[in-house]
Amino acid sequence: MQRRPILRSLLGGSLVFPGLVSELLAGRPPQHAAKAKRVIFLYLTGGMSHLDTFDPKPELNRRAGELIGKRKILGCPYKFQPHGQSGTEISDLFPHLSTCADDLCLIRSLHGDHGNHAQAVLSMHTGSGTLVRPSIGSWISYGLGSANHNLPTFVTIAPHLPYSGALPWGSAFLPRKNSGVRIVPGKEPVKYLGDPAPPSQLRALQRRLLADSNRSHLAARASDPRLESRIASLETAYGMQMEMPEALDLTRETDATHRLYGLERGSTRGYAWQCLVARRLAERGVRFIELVDTGASYNWDAHTDIRHQDGHARNVDQPIAGLLKDLKSRGMLEDTLIVCTTEFGRTPTVDPINGDKGRGHLASAFSSWLAGAGVNAGTVYGKTNDLGTKVVENPVHVHDFHATILHLLGFDHEALTYRHAGRDFRLTDVSGDIVKGILS
Repeated sequence: MQRRPILRSLLGGSLVFPGLVSELLAGRPPQHAAKAKRVIFLYLTGGMSHLDTFDPKPELNRRAGELIGKRKILGCPYKFQPHGQSGTEISDLFPHLSTCADDLCLIRSLHGDHGNHAQAVLSMHTGSGTLVRPSIGSWISYGLGSANHNLPTFVTIAPHLPYSGALPWGSAFLPRKNSGVRIVPGKEPVKYLGDPAPPSQLRALQRRLLADSNRSHLAARASDPRLESRIASLETAYGMQMEMPEALDLTRETDATHRLYGLERGSTRGYAWQCLVARRLAERGVRFIELVDTGASYNWDAHTDIRHQDGHARNVDQPIAGLLKDLKSRGMLEDTLIVCTTEFGRTPTVDPINGDKGRGHLASAFSSWLAGAGVNAGTVYGKTNDLGTKVVENPVHVHDFHATILHLLGFDHEALTYRHAGRDFRLTDVSGDIVKGILS
């Protein structure tokens, strides 16, 4: 039997608590003016190799085959060239993204604390690799609040679960309304969004009775954050049934737009679909949109063969470039922050356990980039040593990375806190500095 959208059937045609929902979904006052109003977080899961993408190391090929300890240096099979007026060097894995070099702020000096996938993924998303903490998307949802009550403040588009499962978009001890809503590319990206039958007098009466009952229930428990969060979540779920189907409908997008993203008309899969949907969600007020590039082999985890990255780069290269160009042409890059990252880098030496063609995990150095609102475009920040194993100039810890993202949204990372278990928690835990060198 086909399931009817229960919530919409119960509530009818309007929000039960329009004033209350506005209050419950409101954000925190920012500490300073900022250009960025939203974030699109491009997550390339599996540990993309900085040595083969954004951090050229000619020494790798000059010393290929040389032993470091018991491991051989693995040369880079890709060519790096300078691009744009900035001359930013990017490998030929990204021919489309390279055309956007002057829009990128490339950080080559990121480092973290964990070389294990599960811990590193959590650290990049929550600031902690060992304990369950709210994700960066949840913190930004909590801080900025809702710009559209009919859509979630935080959406994750993930065809498969990454390492650490759903924890990277969980809200932990923050209110549940700040959790990420997962969209799965395919014919039914969000379940049970179909239209119900037209409103009837009986259902209108049910709606009024339900509203009166809930108002009384809430008045007796006005300080219960769980109840407030449940009301806000249910109202957003109802709103999604009205607005999400249209947001996910790409039929009205032009052929030129489909070509820009490299998306075949009618397709509902691939990173191109994710990127175009992200632009549509951003237009409609979603505050944080994460696009997780996941597959059965966890994509960029190239232990056995570094050329494993070729197909994954093809999957994301044109869509990401299309997203940047599309946002820029619409004037949206001025108030949208684009973040592209992974969980850690890769070693310059082979991973002998898996053969002699792949690279191992490396937490001490990797690359990521930012673009858009408040970012110093067309620049490179930080430097690693000749083999890319260690940061030697302008180190950026994951906490610094998070602090800077929050700053670009108008928040002091030390002031955006939530009281839990007797202490004030924050995304950056007890450390983190704003990377002022990448700010415009």
